[in-house]
Amino acid sequence: MSDTLRVTSCPSPNFGERRNGAVPDLVVLHYTGMSSCDAALERLCDPAAEVSAHYLIREDGEVVALVPEAARAWHAGAGSWGGREDVNSHSIGIEIANTGDAPFAARQIAALEPLLAGILARWSILPERVIAHSDMAPDRKSDPGPRFDWRALARAGLSVWPEAVTAPPDETGFLGALRRFGYPEAMPDQLLRAFRLRFRPWGQGALSAGDMGAALDLARRFPVDGGRSRA
Repeated sequence: MSDTLRVTSCPSPNFGERRNGAVPDLVVLHYTGMSSCDAALERLCDPAAEVSAHYLIREDGEVVALVPEAARAWHAGAGSWGGREDVNSHSIGIEIANTGDAPFAARQIAALEPLLAGILARWSILPERVIAHSDMAPDRKSDPGPRFDWRALARAGLSVWPEAVTAPPDETGFLGALRRFGYPEAMPDQLLRAFRLRFRPWGQGALSAGDMGAALDLARRFPVDGGRSRA
């Protein structure tokens, strides 16, 4: 772990073995959506809650290690990405303390970047495999939400961002592009909402030329079945 990180340990009992010999090839980012970081930490370590993550990042940038990276934490729940149904077995989960409607603290992002860089290096995970919880579960999740700066993460080489291109809106083509990028099956309005949460949080109304161009660009450059991810 990087010397620039302040890491403490608070082991959670809520984990198990990764199934069928799986190793991490995804990172899923979350916000806690709770009133305080301490409340979130208590829940992530409560056996009755049956939820956990590998890491929790406090508002002051302290990283709390909860579950060993090699183990299966219980953070993702139902959903899929690129055809992977058991996302917990294939991912590392990072919870960021945030109520869901507030800006993320600069110290949190300053801690997230080296934490994420280390994870990607240790497990040979490519930046396009860093996703939002809302990406893999568009029918039920919204985290880390519209206040999270995915563009800055992409500039640091730790995620991806679409080129500013446009194309004539076409729902069938849009949904096909999302599938090629990795999004699961869901209702069209749910997928548009999830896509905008991640890549176009300012977007409103019907599918636009900007949405369409962004989706096509991501599908072209980062196809989930294009030999860029583990088999």
